[in-house]
Amino acid sequence: MTVDYYVILSSAPGRRTAAETIVVEEFAHAVDWTTSGLRSAGWAPDAGWRSATSVSRGMRADPRLRARVVPVTRDGADEVHGQLGGGPLPAEPALRSHFRDQQSFPASTPLRLGPAEVPEGFHERRVYRVLFAGDLPVDRLTDLAARWRPTAGHGASDPAPGGRRRVGRDEHSWTLRRVGRDIAWALDLTSLLATTTDHTIGPVLHELTSVVRLRGLVPVTTERFA
Repeated sequence: MTVDYYVILSSAPGRRTAAETIVVEEFAHAVDWTTSGLRSAGWAPDAGWRSATSVSRGMRADPRLRARVVPVTRDGADEVHGQLGGGPLPAEPALRSHFRDQQSFPASTPLRLGPAEVPEGFHERRVYRVLFAGDLPVDRLTDLAARWRPTAGHGASDPAPGGRRRVGRDEHSWTLRRVGRDIAWALDLTSLLATTTDHTIGPVLHELTSVVRLRGLVPVTTERFA
């Protein structure tokens, strides 16, 4: 599992571009790569490290708070941590020691989305959906399309960014689109597995989620539909 980093900007008038808090999060996953929980911690110069469960909820449910949230890399969080007087950012094992609470996600049987048939030459077909909160400006959508299309076989007329990749003998294809009456975004991943092993799914899901997150969206959960 990998830690995600966010910077929350100040809400004070005249300081709306200044960072005030760092939030670190880590999703827990079930054996089939769906989300089973979320752990988080936050740091601010005047409070040190503390549980950030309520902040994590707000980042996904409160548009006003989310407008102040900036997804960053670890290097970006380290730079802000130093600027705010905290020195070098602790290593990830130390950060995980501050994850004192976990938001648990209920387990559910995969829903059916699309045909159940498995193409010839494959053992299993799975469909995942990663839900995101937030909004994407047109230029960031264009950036995603340009990043994925060279290896995807998608054409310029495609309505949404998407891609395709073969990892070993497994094939993965994905599309990013608006869902829920335009209140959220979803990354839909279809994985065709050549054998009973699903070890390629986790890295592909993580990579795609990270790419979308760093464009400004906040991941909410990963569900399985087939």
